[in-house]
Amino acid sequence: MKKHLISNEFLSLETVRKIVTKKIKIELSETSRSAVAKCRAYLNAKMEHQTSPIYGITTGFGSLCNTSISKENLSQLQHNLVVSHACGFGEEVPQEIVKLMLLLKIQSLSYGNSGVQVATIERLIDFFNHDVYPVVYQQGSLGASGDLAPLAHLSLPLLNLGEVYHKGKKQKAAEVNAKFGWAPITLQSKEGLALLNGTQFMSAYATWLLLKSEKLSYLADMIAALSLDAFHGHLSPFHLSVHLVRPHIGQLATAANITDFLEGSEILAHTKDHVQDPYSFRCIPQVHGATKDTIHYVKTVVETEINSVTDNPTIFPDEDLIISAGNFHGQPLALVIDFLTLAMSELANISERRIYQLISGKRGLPAFLVKNPGLNSGFMIPQYTAASIVSQSKTFCMPASADSIESSQGQEDHVSMGANAATKSYLVINNTEKVLAIELLNAAQALEFRRPMKTSPLLEDFVASYRERVPFVEDDVLMYELMHESQGFLRDI
Repeated sequence: MKKHLISNEFLSLETVRKIVTKKIKIELSETSRSAVAKCRAYLNAKMEHQTSPIYGITTGFGSLCNTSISKENLSQLQHNLVVSHACGFGEEVPQEIVKLMLLLKIQSLSYGNSGVQVATIERLIDFFNHDVYPVVYQQGSLGASGDLAPLAHLSLPLLNLGEVYHKGKKQKAAEVNAKFGWAPITLQSKEGLALLNGTQFMSAYATWLLLKSEKLSYLADMIAALSLDAFHGHLSPFHLSVHLVRPHIGQLATAANITDFLEGSEILAHTKDHVQDPYSFRCIPQVHGATKDTIHYVKTVVETEINSVTDNPTIFPDEDLIISAGNFHGQPLALVIDFLTLAMSELANISERRIYQLISGKRGLPAFLVKNPGLNSGFMIPQYTAASIVSQSKTFCMPASADSIESSQGQEDHVSMGANAATKSYLVINNTEKVLAIELLNAAQALEFRRPMKTSPLLEDFVASYRERVPFVEDDVLMYELMHESQGFLRDI
């Protein structure tokens, strides 16, 4: 794929992943260009003869919806909207997510139901293709009237305002625009509202979270398989017959993964004295599988969202309709992001329990996975760190979507808080990666105490690659360096 055409064809998460990871340029298709131009022309013609107020086009915003605006001030109204709503606070949104925000805002505006100029979308495409990323802040959106504050910051550079990152350097947007010869956009009626209404802050985070979660879900199975073998665990709980009588799809898939990963293991074939394993090993299919099913469900919601028109009012040129409604409300995303957060936190929760079992001096493994425990603390404290991280994630599993605080003098009296769901989910999912990195560190260490027996060929290759970056620990060393390197290994896969 050399270039991706923005069109009304279904945009899958897999396509999004390819666009961002392979740095594919995007372009507005002729179909989309025509639809956008048609909608803009319809709105221009409508404004010539319209006498009754149209929310956000000839009126103020929010609780000011009954305040009429004169024709000569309609452009200034939209400019003022963007400037006044850029009220973000907190940490900056990672540039990889800002890039997704640009892509998803372009996609949503391209359907021809938003009333923007073609030139406005083209400038957003310029930002995307030239790696110009507006500075956006994490705090400020209620996730209801769209992601107003974050999307205002995303839109400021269109007006020669705000800041952007380009080539890793934060600069004034006006300076970068000048370098490329980009004149500021003069917003027409409705355009500021189209830019600021929408769920692209939440949906960009949700897209990133899902792509990361799918990867971590697979890695969690592989690392768990390694831990199971290093712990001298049983494969019988993964037998297909067990899962066919409780046939949750994720459970079946997890059991199949573990079985495949361990095929050909010498350790697995070795006689075992113990009858069964702790839940953290025996129930891997049930726990990891439930997370897989959650990811699948969340994916259906997010893919629907990123293929939708989410600003307001919605314009239907062929039906001669301009309807003020609520497609900007983030409740569908807020609920599933909270669900995803809980599911991914559980992957870390059960991973930490396997870490604990591996260092407990059971089944022929030395206490804390070192030859001389006592003189050496070995892998004692990485488990503390994992426990601390898991505990932090648990505190962030309180659903943000359970809250609502009214705004705009009661006009916006129910909000989703989906933006807060998104930003805390980002922390939790990164936490899960850290815990899995610690489990891998422990599992690879424990495996060495099973020598000369080997695990499966697949896992031996996996560990060999890992050992190129993370060595076996003979005596106490700076463990944080190995932990960070272990996380880096997972990120680079």
